Amino acid sequence: MLKKIILITAAIILLFAGSLFAIPYFFKDQIKAKIIAAINQKVDAKVSFADADLSLFKNFPNANVTIEKLAIINKAPFEGDTLLSLGELNLKMSIKELFKGDNEPINIDGISSKNGLINIIFNKDGIGNYDIAIKDDKTSTDESKSKPLALNIQNYKLENFQFRYFDESSKIKMLIDSLNHEGTGDFAASKLDLDTKSTAKITLDMDKVNYMKNVALTLDAVLGIDLEKSKYTFKENKALINQLPLEFDGFIQLVDAGQEYDLKFKTPTSSFKNFLGVIPATYAANLNNVKTTGDFTVAGFAKGLYSDTTVPKFNIEIASNNASFQYPNLPKSVQNIIIDTKIINQTGILNDTYVNLDKLSFRIDQDVFNAKANIKNVTQNAIVDAALKGTINLGNLSKAYPIKLDKPLSGILKADVTTKFDMQSVEKSQYQNINNAGTMSLSGFKYTDENGKSMNISNAAIVFNPSRVNLKQFNASTGKSDLSVTGVLENFYGFIFKNQNLQGNFNLTSNQLSVDDFVTTEEKPKAGTTNTTTDNTKTKKTEAMKIPAFLDCTLTAKANTVLYDNLILKNVSGKLIVKDEKLTMENIKTSIFGGSIGLNGAVSTKEKTPTFNIDLGLTQVDIAQSFTQLDMLKKLAPIAGIVNGKINSTIKLNGNLDANELTPDLKTITGDLLGQFLSTTINSSNSTLLTALTSNIKFLDMSKINLNDLKAAISFKDGKVNVKPFNIKYQDIQATIGGSHGFDQSMNYNIKFNVPAKYLGTQANALISKLSAADAQKLENIPINAILTGSFSKPKITTDLKTAATNLTNQLIQQQKTKLVNKGTSALTDIINKNKKAGDTTKTTIPATKAEAQEKAKEQVKAKASDLLNGLFNKKKKVVDTTKTN
Repeated sequence: MLKKIILITAAIILLFAGSLFAIPYFFKDQIKAKIIAAINQKVDAKVSFADADLSLFKNFPNANVTIEKLAIINKAPFEGDTLLSLGELNLKMSIKELFKGDNEPINIDGISSKNGLINIIFNKDGIGNYDIAIKDDKTSTDESKSKPLALNIQNYKLENFQFRYFDESSKIKMLIDSLNHEGTGDFAASKLDLDTKSTAKITLDMDKVNYMKNVALTLDAVLGIDLEKSKYTFKENKALINQLPLEFDGFIQLVDAGQEYDLKFKTPTSSFKNFLGVIPATYAANLNNVKTTGDFTVAGFAKGLYSDTTVPKFNIEIASNNASFQYPNLPKSVQNIIIDTKIINQTGILNDTYVNLDKLSFRIDQDVFNAKANIKNVTQNAIVDAALKGTINLGNLSKAYPIKLDKPLSGILKADVTTKFDMQSVEKSQYQNINNAGTMSLSGFKYTDENGKSMNISNAAIVFNPSRVNLKQFNASTGKSDLSVTGVLENFYGFIFKNQNLQGNFNLTSNQLSVDDFVTTEEKPKAGTTNTTTDNTKTKKTEAMKIPAFLDCTLTAKANTVLYDNLILKNVSGKLIVKDEKLTMENIKTSIFGGSIGLNGAVSTKEKTPTFNIDLGLTQVDIAQSFTQLDMLKKLAPIAGIVNGKINSTIKLNGNLDANELTPDLKTITGDLLGQFLSTTINSSNSTLLTALTSNIKFLDMSKINLNDLKAAISFKDGKVNVKPFNIKYQDIQATIGGSHGFDQSMNYNIKFNVPAKYLGTQANALISKLSAADAQKLENIPINAILTGSFSKPKITTDLKTAATNLTNQLIQQQKTKLVNKGTSALTDIINKNKKAGDTTKTTIPATKAEAQEKAKEQVKAKASDLLNGLFNKKKKVVDTTKTN
């Protein structure tokens, strides 16, 4: 009997479980249809979702409908803008709701959602993108028409939401990030208490000015809700702004014209720890053991109507009197703190809001700092009137406040400045409307970064004039570098308040500048290592270098010495123009390699791959040094150590730069070079190529070749250098050289020699010496071609010496043939004439005498030529292929 009961029970459980799995499949399409119907009845927008699933396990004993990737996209005038995006939306309901008919509404008991975005936009005309409800022009509604979904919510929850707000007309931008919010209450009742918990981070910008950035907010509150009156009353609440506690009292009520506010707020205590709580926890550290004296309070109210034209009247007072604080384990305290600030609106018109910082003062040791400011006309054209006066010892900051610095700061900052300006004048660069006066200075400043690089500013002084800011003095050193800068900042306030480019004109002088001192590096572990590895397993990698986009300035520079990589540049001068992430160089001059180099051009880092375009002028530059130390010249013409002397050259080139080093990417450069050699000599023993060439062509003596005043033109593109054919003369030998080589040192050159026969060896000279002076003079020069392939370190050389020998043979044959023929013809004529003189009138026949003379002469010449060739070319020259390097 027990066994049967167990079996029956098990069967029921299995049947129930199977039903829980099966039922969702029967009702899934019905749920989808009702969701689509609900959306279509209410929304005039493009709505999509990936899927809708039904589960009886997720919120058992209730059913749960999950809608995945729900998105609402606006139509005109916000075409394509996302209004709402939800990663997941869960609707909780009673299981009995699944069995309702098509015309019966489904009641929703709970809503939760994850990973959502709410994006509210107002355009210039004041129209909001959230107004997507379908407009109904009918004066009466069809009560008989059923609603597919009905809300009877008991709880709701939002996880990891982001709320964006942007008003194009007022240029107010707000971001509420990492928003988590949940509430519990009976929304079926007309009056209820809603218990809520909220956390978020808020950022607020107005007209490009940031007022809050990632300020942490926490609010636990019980809201009394009257749905009939649309009234929300704060009952029990506790709020934190960062770590500053606040309490609220009052209500917000929705009315036809907008929202009616009657709120009061204050700090629950007056401890000065409240002020430290305003500072983000990252910078304020733990407040538990901080010793404080004096008070700090925040109190205020907001009362009135928030509508399209008005805001509630409000008054926020922030005050502290003769307060102090000292953090544990820090040697110094901040004393005599006075804060008196008010933010007030007395009319309900937003532009009438004004901010009065009547006094801000504090003291560290004997250094006192004071500030005051007044800001009004905040939304239309903010007017600022401010003053700073005092001294701050930067070394004391980290001794009195827990600033996280790898290396301590040092230096004395002094200020005595007054300023008055309006934002429109700043934006339009109307400097005549800006009134500045006073000075600011920094001395003895030292800062060391995480890589050990230090910056030392011995003296810096800024003078504020009515229309501009003058950098009167800036003397600094870092690493091996020293610099002194003076100049004028044209739009200091536009840079500070309006994110405009920093404009100015500066003069820089230096005894020595090392480029490495201004390059940022980062340490990254080698592949396969972790962050816990020791220093010797790390490598330093240079970060991608970018020309700052905010710079729009001119720098006239002069330096006695500039250190760049392994180069030492002397007497460097010229003008640098920085604008639009581009550096333009004008009339840059430097002494180097025993001569001078002039440069004009530009470097741009605006695109992902930096580019350059420059013109170089080399004047009497030492060949050995320049073609050894400049990698680009080494690739263009690998003559270092082979050709000694000076060179004049003009080089035009452009291409890409390495993003980290800002050095030319040789594979991408194109351009041309025109060069002229001066006072040059050749050392062929340092060149595998020249050694191989002289081994193949015996008559060449490189030490006697003169390249003085030789001009050569080359062009380069796609990693290949093309040399335009040029002529050189070696004694009475003419040579034409042309071809190309790659940056990989592969080559393909052709040398055409025009060689007198006398250079073809001793036997050739012996044969030529037997000729009469007149015959020797008639011999033509012999053309010889040499083809150079392989690489500069492993050359392959082929010549047409055999063809040259044949050419010489043909010349000798033709010359001797002509000579013998002429002799035979002359002898025959003499015989005929002699016979005629003897009075013999009988015709004498000398058959084939001319032909026999020609044949005999030809045989003699061949024999002599054969002897010559056997002496010169009896051995076949081998192609030289050696591994000797340049």
